[in-house]
Order: sequence, then structure tokens, then C-alpha cells
Amino acid sequence: MDNVIPLSEDEVAALRAWFTTYVHSFPQDDAEMAQAFSLKEAHSLRVRDEALAIGRSLNLRPDQMRLVEAMSLLHDVGRFAQFARYRTLSDRKSEDHALLGVRVLEEEGPLDALAPQVRHLILCAITYHNRPALPADESEPCLFYAKLLRDADKLDIWRVVIAYYRQMHEQRSTVIEMGLADTPGISPAVYEDLMSGQIVQMTHINNLNDFRLLQAGWVYDLNFPWTRKLVQERGYLDELRTFLPDLPQVEEIFSTLRARLAADHHVS
Repeated sequence: MDNVIPLSEDEVAALRAWFTTYVHSFPQDDAEMAQAFSLKEAHSLRVRDEALAIGRSLNLRPDQMRLVEAMSLLHDVGRFAQFARYRTLSDRKSEDHALLGVRVLEEEGPLDALAPQVRHLILCAITYHNRPALPADESEPCLFYAKLLRDADKLDIWRVVIAYYRQMHEQRSTVIEMGLADTPGISPAVYEDLMSGQIVQMTHINNLNDFRLLQAGWVYDLNFPWTRKLVQERGYLDELRTFLPDLPQVEEIFSTLRARLAADHHVS
């Protein structure tokens, strides 16, 4: 982690310009496509801001901060090709958007001029940003930047979905809802995952309530004190609870999640 990262401000500026050009190269033929592309472009920019804030909280060097900006800005670049090809943002219904993003970057070549070390770290962080868990056999730098990106991504996804849930009775979005049914109750497997301290498996998701519980369960996978502090300050868990049914199992889950978040914050 002590090696200086050979990534210049000019190179980061070139990546910013490429990202904007690439995103706007796709036709946006209808309202649903325009919504998906606008959602993901804005998300990418906000995740960059969240990631830089985490980096500042860790007193990262300027060269490290440039890497943080590059990887976070590009982390969801696969989403644009995903929606253009499959008309969905559901990886289950299409393909892994992180791996698709890595392919896009390799085929389009915006990283080709960068130092191999930089290219590797950007692609590594993007590859793992949406995995249920990180591999144990990766390098320490790769895992560090992947953890930072995962935290930043979660912070903004919580913001997006909570804002949507507040107004979903006025306008529904199949893009955000992933085509899931808005049916009562929760799945037993989701309850079991969360009560055992695990991230919910996507294969256990059967309706929107399950999806909301999966999002709440992300508190099990926060890596930095700054992230935990913001989750508490922004009240994300309490907000998510208001969009779920009044069931004993749901209350049990949230009691467990609140206790975990408070314990982790105290330790930090």
C-alpha cells in the first residue's frame, strides 16, 4: 500500500472525458431507456463523490485519491451496455454487470495508456464491487480499493432506493424494482440469511420486500468508520424499515441489524 500510484491528473481528466462520451454514445429511444441511463450516469458521479469522501477520511495521498476517482467513476460502466442489450439492470436476468464493465473497458481501451499497476487495480476493484463477498486470495491493495468502492456504492444505492420508495406510489420504475413483484410477506430464506449474519443471496429474492431486506442487510458488509457514521447519520436503516411490513420477523431482523451497526460504530 506504500507504493506511489503512477496516475496523473491529466490521465484522470481523460477518463472523465471518455466516460461522458461513452455514456452519451448510446441511443435513448424511449422513456425507460432514458431513465435507466440518466439514473446510472448520476449514480456513477455520486459514487465518485462518496468514494472521495471515504478517501479523505482515511487521509489518502493525492495519487491514491486519483485512483479512487477513476475506479469509482467507471465502476458501473457495464450498466449501459447491459441495459442497451437486455433492457434490464438485473444481473440475474442478463449478465454480471461488473464483468461486463471490465470487458467494455478492455474493448474500448480507455485504460490502455495507464501504467499496468493502475490498470490492474481499477479493473480489480470493478470486478469485485458487486460480489456477495470478497475473495481471500487477492492482493492487499486490490482488496482495499474494492472495499472502499463497495462502501461508496452502497451509500448511494441506499440514497437512490429510499428516495424511490418514498414516492413509488406516484410513479413506478421497473428499472429500480428489477421487475420484482410487489407482494406481501418476506421469504423464509431471506430471514435466515439475515438472522445468521449473512448478506442475502440473490437467489433467495422473490419480491420487493425481500429486495429491501437485502439492501438493509448491507450493514453486514461495511468496511470503514466513515461509512458506518454516515449510515447512522442519514438514518438509512430506519428509513428502510418504514417500507417493510409490520411482521415479527422483520422487527427481529432490524433489531439485529441496528445492534450490528451500533457495535461496529462503537468499535470504530
